[in-house]
Amino acid sequence: MRPGLRERKKQEARQRISEAATSLFLERGFDDVTIAEIAEAAGYSKVTVFNYFPRKEDMFLDLYPEAEELLVSAIRQRPPGQSPVDAVRGLLHRLLREHHPLSGALPHMKAFAQVVADSAALRSRARERRDELAGKVAELIEKETGDPYTAALTGNLLLAAVSTVVITPIGRLLEGRAAKAITADQPGVIDRAFDLLTTGIGDIGANTPPPQG
Repeated sequence: MRPGLRERKKQEARQRISEAATSLFLERGFDDVTIAEIAEAAGYSKVTVFNYFPRKEDMFLDLYPEAEELLVSAIRQRPPGQSPVDAVRGLLHRLLREHHPLSGALPHMKAFAQVVADSAALRSRARERRDELAGKVAELIEKETGDPYTAALTGNLLLAAVSTVVITPIGRLLEGRAAKAITADQPGVIDRAFDLLTTGIGDIGANTPPPQG
């Protein structure tokens, strides 16, 4: 159902503030931009900005609500007989095909990643949001299984895999590798991560010598 006028106006205001903030962060870095400057650029008061974004970090990491919705929907709406692991694997492949920013495998993500890498506050908030997503997934799994331990472990493992899948291409962009090659490699990155979740890591390192020193 299409949102009403009031809800559309709220969505537009949130988007406008986020875009103004992101533009300033990309230009000058996260830590050197103030809330007052963001409010002025967006055309709102500081109070209005805080109404939409209680934390400055969330103006830049504004895709997390969408990430939560996508993850929860993929698990909740998966067909009978499909595991959460395969449901999330399928979601990541779909995001890659759609060139979605949450896939991580887009050339413009290099600038985004550099801003995050340069700010301890952003890195800390990104970890917090990842943990929040893991908790949401765990809630779903616990409702299905009734086992809080398995649910918590599954949530954390799934989010570790998702984070690795997204961070890997961004890290390669920061290293200066060609975006086209990174995108071409990304299906294999997804499958390697989720194959490990499926088959387990019990024998990794069993036949290799431990690191020295």
